[in-house]
Amino acid sequence: MDTPASLAETTTDRSHHAWLLLALLLLSGLLFFLGLGDIGLTDRDEGRNAEAGREMFESGDRLTPTFNGELRVAKPVFLYWLMDQSYRLFGVNEFAARFPSALFGVGLILIHYLFLVHQRDRTVALFGGLMLLLNLEILGLGRMALTDSVLIFFTTASLYGFWLGLHGTGNSRRWIWAFYIGMALATLTKGPVGFAVPLVAAALYLTWTRRWLDYWQKGVPLAGMALFVLLAAPWYAAMFLVHGDAYATGAKAHTIGRFLAPMEGHQGTIFFYLPVLLLAFFPWSALLPVPLYRTIKEWYLIRRARTHPDPTGASELDLFAALWVVGTFVFFTASATRLPHYIGPLFPAAALLTASYWSRCLQDPATKGIRGSIHLMMGVGYLLAIGFACLPTLYTTYASKMVKEFPLAGQVDLGIGPYLIAALLLIGMTLVGYFGLNDERRGRAFWAAGGTLAGLVLIVIVISFPHINRYVVAPPQELAYAAGLNLDRQDQFIAYGTLRPSSVFYAKRQTLFVPIGEEDKIRTALKETKRVIILLPESAQPKLPAEAAGLVPILKRYGYVLLSNQPMVTIPQSTTPPPPPPTILGH
Repeated sequence: MDTPASLAETTTDRSHHAWLLLALLLLSGLLFFLGLGDIGLTDRDEGRNAEAGREMFESGDRLTPTFNGELRVAKPVFLYWLMDQSYRLFGVNEFAARFPSALFGVGLILIHYLFLVHQRDRTVALFGGLMLLLNLEILGLGRMALTDSVLIFFTTASLYGFWLGLHGTGNSRRWIWAFYIGMALATLTKGPVGFAVPLVAAALYLTWTRRWLDYWQKGVPLAGMALFVLLAAPWYAAMFLVHGDAYATGAKAHTIGRFLAPMEGHQGTIFFYLPVLLLAFFPWSALLPVPLYRTIKEWYLIRRARTHPDPTGASELDLFAALWVVGTFVFFTASATRLPHYIGPLFPAAALLTASYWSRCLQDPATKGIRGSIHLMMGVGYLLAIGFACLPTLYTTYASKMVKEFPLAGQVDLGIGPYLIAALLLIGMTLVGYFGLNDERRGRAFWAAGGTLAGLVLIVIVISFPHINRYVVAPPQELAYAAGLNLDRQDQFIAYGTLRPSSVFYAKRQTLFVPIGEEDKIRTALKETKRVIILLPESAQPKLPAEAAGLVPILKRYGYVLLSNQPMVTIPQSTTPPPPPPTILGH
């Protein structure tokens, strides 16, 4: 029977837990949502995704994703469904386009924390939640109109459901259904990778631990796969029935084709993801090698000996997380097309491993490898600090090569952001060393590392991004918006020499993209259309065909110009001449 003292203690613990969870959610909300709509959409994928969601919203067609009026098969439909609802709530804008990613980013931190509370304790859960939140990859993906934040949420929910269902008793075994539901929704979000990641991790774990029979008995595989097919297959089947080979061929190219051959120049060596993981999961990546190696080694010895694990040895959950990390890493390394954000689905497992390891290090200061991990964290941090400090100089040196994409690249500096970040990293990593290399003060090193990463992100959000947005990202988008205001349905909007998908989103109309060298398309449009507006870099204006000589500038922004054969009818509020860009010394 509970005594009044034990009841009071339980109430206090629950209150403390609730406050920790609230603080974690508030920090997550701040870092994911602060200034979420203040920056223009980046090209190419953000622009394409946001516009595909807008076209679905405008057309009311919930089956077929389109971009610029054409079938879009690069990604499945789930993100566009989310964007459609977001546009209904917040209007068609950057915040609404990114809202699903940010929301699922917060949701990811929540389920990760709750899972660790259930499987470990509140200390590990707090460390794990903060480690999963405070890294560049998860924060970056949660602030962009991409599929990846939603994908990572569902693959994580799927694998956590797999673990809980396989190891649970009674009603807790029902969590196995989350394994199949998560895979289905992940597949609707980003295609086959949505089920490949959970299946690879689960299969490796079942093979290593010889638990296939347990899975067959507890995992209801036949019913589960039937549920997966019931949820995921109808949309794919409908797309094939409606669009036939046009969809099948395109979808194959963006799945199997992307895996077998580099797409759009996105390639790299088999070592591509090693520096990506080191930097994207910084600062916690420095803590990952030791628990990853020790866990796999210990369980390898257990497997060779055909013995059951020692309760005091490596945790089976750690093994599951380690195989999740390794399996996902190897899977994407095997893909010919490589991009930094592809390995995002392994980050929850990495955060689980590093949180468990850090907790053990605090309980036992003599834990092997911790001092080396601290030194690695400091080394990477100092190298990043040097890199950021040198960034303005490097930018000045190579700015001339960026003029094609950013016309005023040579006239705009990067502001004080890189120097502030460099100073923060130097101070933060020094504190990490001061605390982390002292057994009695080691706990403070975590907060120094986490505070450094949080401060870095806030500087980027509050200082660096608005500066870059003003002079680099926003100018063509503002002009595309102005063009959309002045064009009727039968008129023509042309983007010449600037192939930015976001132009379609801001103009809110179909756009004719004309690369330099294909000026015949402009000649045809001028003959067939009553009104034409052309968006182009000012440097490309002399390359226009002679037929465009009668077009006059109606608006300019930082190296971009709108040309039209008629004056503006609707003048946007932003037509007030902007201030001149800050000039780098010597330009």
